[in-house]
Amino acid sequence: MTLFGLLEQHVRKGTLEVHLPDGSARCFGTGQPRASIHFHDTEALRRIAYDPGFEFGQTYMEGRWTPGAEGLRALLAVTMDNFAGLLGQRGRSPMRFLQKVIQQSNRVRRSYRNVSHHYDLDEWLFRRFLDQGMFYSCAYFERPDMSLEEAQQAKCGMIARKLCLEPGMRVLDIGCGWGGLAMYLAETHGVTVDGLTLSQEQLRVARAECERRGLSDRVRFHLRDYREHGDLYDRVVSVGMFEHVGQPYYRAFFQKSVELLHSDGVMLLHTIGRTNPPATTNAWLRRYIFPGGYTPALSEVSAAIEPSELMITDVEVWRLHYADTLAEWYRRFQGVRAEVAERFDERFCRMWEFYLASCEGTFRHWDQVVFHLQMARKHGLVPVTRDYLYRR
Repeated sequence: MTLFGLLEQHVRKGTLEVHLPDGSARCFGTGQPRASIHFHDTEALRRIAYDPGFEFGQTYMEGRWTPGAEGLRALLAVTMDNFAGLLGQRGRSPMRFLQKVIQQSNRVRRSYRNVSHHYDLDEWLFRRFLDQGMFYSCAYFERPDMSLEEAQQAKCGMIARKLCLEPGMRVLDIGCGWGGLAMYLAETHGVTVDGLTLSQEQLRVARAECERRGLSDRVRFHLRDYREHGDLYDRVVSVGMFEHVGQPYYRAFFQKSVELLHSDGVMLLHTIGRTNPPATTNAWLRRYIFPGGYTPALSEVSAAIEPSELMITDVEVWRLHYADTLAEWYRRFQGVRAEVAERFDERFCRMWEFYLASCEGTFRHWDQVVFHLQMARKHGLVPVTRDYLYRR
């Protein structure tokens, strides 16, 4: 089917105006919201029709089309809202299991390479659009008027309460990023923290900030895969790292977590998830942004926890919080776009803004959410009601 045929069949919410290289234009759908796209050559039309999941982002990177005055986010909102069902069905192919094994072969050595591809980009880039604490995961907007900085601190506070921390406890942070959560827990709850990362750049930044804040005696960061680590902790937390584990390794991840956790230990897993059944990772995102990455369905995570010695004590689904986080990252990135283009290039800028805007769309219009899974090794380790999570 041609691209026009797909648009005619699927655009039912809002209006999409398509401007062609010969100067003509066609409209699909009616009403609000409205968005427009300007194609600069006809090859992009053919390629997107053949493989929209990959080629929409690829042809944008190549400069073969640009969004209209409404902007990229508005264009993706209209297209993703209308094509969610179609692309969701394509994800459930009979070859899904084999695709996962091939795409998510995250053995230790490959995990280092996959993480380095994205997280070892220059610290300068991330400082241009993240909050002051360099948190690169979903914020928690307790109030709609919160700044990104406030929402990231609110996220840390919620995680700390779910961990049921007490002064003197030892905490392991698997996938510690630039170290913001580890330092927050040490400063506010009197615990000691070991943080694990596979990124040389994150390790360098985290250690420098830890030294600057005088926390080196309470917080240590290691360049180490969770499978290579050995010690015993009162609490284990992992934020935004499970997406890089890979479904074939889920059981091993939770088994290793049990080995690292005292018999009266508590664990908190914060991960992007999907509300629909298991599928595969978008091909464009897998190639350019997160090689080896995968967003799990809740059924996949719980099935991997059940054979372990962990019991799920609380499940919370954060809806739209990541959409709002990504929208703010996109806004901040656009504010420094010229600087980024000068330091990198225009193709990189197009890749990065498409990544941020399309990911926002998956949380706002598709099936992406954030799962918070609290686990313990036995009963009685966490309160039996949720009141403690909302008391200060």
